[in-house]
Amino acid sequence: MKNLSVISIIVVIAFITSGCSGLKKMVKNAGTIQYSVTPEILQMHADSVAIGISGKFPEKFFNKKATVVITPVIKWEGGEKALKEVKLQGEKVEDNNTVIKVAGGNFSYNDKIPYVDDMKISTLEVKATAAIKKKTAEFEPKKIGNGVIATPRLLLTDARAIIAKDNFQRITPEIKEADIHFAVQQANIRPGEMSQEDIKGLKNYLVEVLKAENKELKGVSVSAYASPDGAEDLNAKLSENRGVIAEKFVGTEFKNVKTPKFTDADKAIVKEKEAKFKEKAAKAQDKSVYSTKSTAEDWDGFQKLMKSSDLQDKDLIVRVLEMYSDPVRRETEIKNIASVYPKVADKILPQLRRSMLKINVDVVGLSDEEIITLAKATPDSLTVEELLYAATLTNDNNVKLDVYKACETVYPQEWRGFNNAGCQLVKLNKIPEAKEAFAKAKELKDGEPIVMNNFGVVAFYENDYVKSEEYLNSAAGAGAEVNYNLGLLSVKKADYEGAVKYFGSDCSFNAALAILLNGDAEGASKRIDCIEDKEVAMNYYLKAVAGARTANTDLMFNNLRAAIGKSASLAGKAKTDMEFFKYFEDETFKSIVR
Repeated sequence: MKNLSVISIIVVIAFITSGCSGLKKMVKNAGTIQYSVTPEILQMHADSVAIGISGKFPEKFFNKKATVVITPVIKWEGGEKALKEVKLQGEKVEDNNTVIKVAGGNFSYNDKIPYVDDMKISTLEVKATAAIKKKTAEFEPKKIGNGVIATPRLLLTDARAIIAKDNFQRITPEIKEADIHFAVQQANIRPGEMSQEDIKGLKNYLVEVLKAENKELKGVSVSAYASPDGAEDLNAKLSENRGVIAEKFVGTEFKNVKTPKFTDADKAIVKEKEAKFKEKAAKAQDKSVYSTKSTAEDWDGFQKLMKSSDLQDKDLIVRVLEMYSDPVRRETEIKNIASVYPKVADKILPQLRRSMLKINVDVVGLSDEEIITLAKATPDSLTVEELLYAATLTNDNNVKLDVYKACETVYPQEWRGFNNAGCQLVKLNKIPEAKEAFAKAKELKDGEPIVMNNFGVVAFYENDYVKSEEYLNSAAGAGAEVNYNLGLLSVKKADYEGAVKYFGSDCSFNAALAILLNGDAEGASKRIDCIEDKEVAMNYYLKAVAGARTANTDLMFNNLRAAIGKSASLAGKAKTDMEFFKYFEDETFKSIVR
């Protein structure tokens, strides 16, 4: 019995000793474990860092009864982040972990963690704890990686809201029309014609054109006609004379307009107005302003009047016009329709003996200076189009906002005022207020694609990318801004191929960044070259990154110098940017960023 107890003690001691010696051996040989990290330098995409680790244990390293817990840790100055652990076990351990045999073995591991800016300059280490039964031992922590590339963070958050366009036209064409009717086979103007309402209106209008400072005569067109009865050569001469008489009438009326008596405290202004009036009056007498055309027999007008008349057998006459093109045959056949011709001669033909007058005028609106002044002082004196246009006359976003706010007040049912005010609030980084303005615009014009885009912009700035995408997908047809904004979302989601497609040929920093992130550093560099304002520091910085990715040190160093020359703060950024990790100890690099 005594011998049995001694044997038991010896067995326990042997067991303990073997466990301790097994752990000591593993700790001693921990440096022989091979680790590899994918990617070699960690990268941030979609605000996360994905880590892939594979490990290889050499032969005779792993004790059959051992369990090893490996914990990767990202460490930076002032903090660290432990990743999920991986458990490995020897061949004789009864558990469900990955088995590493005495002959050696491999394991693989993947994890994803949220990115924080402090991770840029960091190290990736593995900590490991081995255990045999109740005994444990820690391996020496081993560094297996450096830092995190966070180039997607260069994305400019410049989602594009869409301003609803105004329909302002400074010059509006205006036409005044009147007809002078003549007696059969006559070309003189009968006194009774002057009392016709359209002629009286025309005469008053001619006076107005010369006197109004905002009206400019562009031309006078006269179309003279004879009715399609009688000899064709007689009608040709008759219509020509009617045109001459009508043109002379307009010229005489212009000539009879007396020079107004202009008044102003400034005599120079009075002289300027008098000179302008005389210039307009002279132009009204210029033959080049007049265009006169005569038509010997107005068959087209005749057919139109017949179709719209209530004359009996009118369809028969229309059929004659369609059957015959010869004017003599037409006239003969129509006169043969005895039942209707007297009424044609009485009601239709007199309307065709005429000269049609058209006065073509440009009405010139307010000047830009006048519009912006009134928009600030008395916005209710402007039309909605003038008020919306006024906001485009300044580069001051606060003034623009004031003008659009005035539009909201003066024209509360106009959705564009609220929408455009929202756009200015976005530019001023007042997102909650912008959201309210867009909501009012939506209330006034629900489903408007421009407003849907702008709601997408608000959601983007609120970091609600799912909602932003929903709005933008409802904004088809609103403009190129929609695709640009979808491009921003694609970068945020790390869908760089999609971002490149959405940005298309857009010449912007973000488009170039998407091309770079999609693996085309050379294409990114070329896209930067088409940006309108190439001299922005970040354009040079992105080119430097493209140079680093392609090992083009000339491109990298030259553009990094230019970037830092334009913005000294980029020196500090470059020092911690893992895109340049391979060059951190390069003397040229250090001289640029010092």
